[in-house]
Amino acid sequence: MDKLPRYIEVESAMEFSRLVCALERVPRVSFLHDHEGKKVLSVQMDLLKEKPIIYFTPVDTLGHYLCYGFKAGKEESSMVNSATDSARLYSPIVKIKSLPASLKSGNGTVDKYHPIELEDMASLAKLSFGFEETPFPLFSFPFNGKWLMGVFMNFNEEGISYFCHIIMEEEPKKPFLKYSTNNGIDPSLVDSPSQHGYSYIKIVKLKETHPLVDYDQIQN
Repeated sequence: MDKLPRYIEVESAMEFSRLVCALERVPRVSFLHDHEGKKVLSVQMDLLKEKPIIYFTPVDTLGHYLCYGFKAGKEESSMVNSATDSARLYSPIVKIKSLPASLKSGNGTVDKYHPIELEDMASLAKLSFGFEETPFPLFSFPFNGKWLMGVFMNFNEEGISYFCHIIMEEEPKKPFLKYSTNNGIDPSLVDSPSQHGYSYIKIVKLKETHPLVDYDQIQN
């Protein structure tokens, strides 16, 4: 069994842009490199028993920055060569000429995220905000004709990692979860984090079912 990274593809470049830019005080750095014969942007988001968990998206156009923002309440994303618009967020793109062997894909792990099903969306929102000033992103993906949406975390760096999630009958179509601690209104999915008085958590959709969750523990 190896400790080499596991690369997991997000659904689109927009999902990746949201992952590295949206709601971040400082956007994460994106790495441009070759992966399985394609140019990809990637970012490491977790460690699973010392194994880096890296999310990526293939790209066709190149630039120095990944630009993310909103126009008429809808997300926009593009590759640009300068970071000049103060209304936008920019993820710097670091171009890697050749990956070392330690960063190349390796899938030989028996370690999995242990699933914890939560009662409702409000519980998921509370948990995402529970540990850091910037909430953990939520990941969504299909599973057995339904959709799982949740947060990956561990409560002890040396212990088990968990996927705390809810099960949804339909695909979540909007990219943010709106949540309030003040008015008792249930959380809802929205297009942008624009309404004052609320907290927001970004949702990142994967291209396929996450490969590292122990689905045998999920009750049907």
